[in-house]
Amino acid sequence: MQALISPRAKSIILPTITFIAILAIWEGVSRGFSIPAFVLPAPSRILMGFEAITFSRWMEHVWATLRVALIGYFVSIAVAIPIAIGLTRSKTLADCLYPILVVVQSTPIVAVAPIIIVVLGSQDAPRIVITFLITFFPLVVSTTTGLMATPPELIELSRSLRAPASREFTQIRIPFAIPYIFSALKISITLAVIGAVVAEFVAADKGVGYFIQFSTSLFKLPEAWAGLGVLVLMSLTLFQLVELTQRVFFPWSLPKDAT
Repeated sequence: MQALISPRAKSIILPTITFIAILAIWEGVSRGFSIPAFVLPAPSRILMGFEAITFSRWMEHVWATLRVALIGYFVSIAVAIPIAIGLTRSKTLADCLYPILVVVQSTPIVAVAPIIIVVLGSQDAPRIVITFLITFFPLVVSTTTGLMATPPELIELSRSLRAPASREFTQIRIPFAIPYIFSALKISITLAVIGAVVAEFVAADKGVGYFIQFSTSLFKLPEAWAGLGVLVLMSLTLFQLVELTQRVFFPWSLPKDAT
């Protein structure tokens, strides 16, 4: 029977069955032990929480979070990849910048977020900055690692042919680093959603994070869990879009068993 199921189908079927089993156990425990909905709502109550909010209101919150997450994500890509190239090309630049990048990454964003809100105001700008700070570091580290992992014999061959440094990066280092870059892109797109939600917890009047915080403050736990489900769905969808981009435009960068 297992031989009739392809590995890709198995990777979809098995997690789906496991997820359904978890929901069934959750529902049974919630009902069997009569757990109050404001403590741990059953999945059926969470589904009712979805229905309690109009579609237009859901879309308003989803768009507010998605807009900030995507802007912060693309800004981090635009900044991180050139910096990674600079770190690869110049050891002096790497010695100067890398410790600063580590310090920035080591600083708890949740603690810094209120300060950023005070400095930049309560509009989208501080939320984009917070998202950028969360997604930036993995992109820099993974891209730099990929660029530095290029086989030295390819670099020596390029230099023996007197190829300019720009071609060394565009035709050798960057193609070799594509798998590393997409690994970071997949991680960072989920972190972008987290960054947007963290910013909404600090200061926002719309967004899924704001909706969860507001619902929790009123002990409307089914609605809060529904908002959490929306965030999970958003993260999974964005992750799959990045993976689809790699599969369509860079299929050669995928592992052999994933093609």
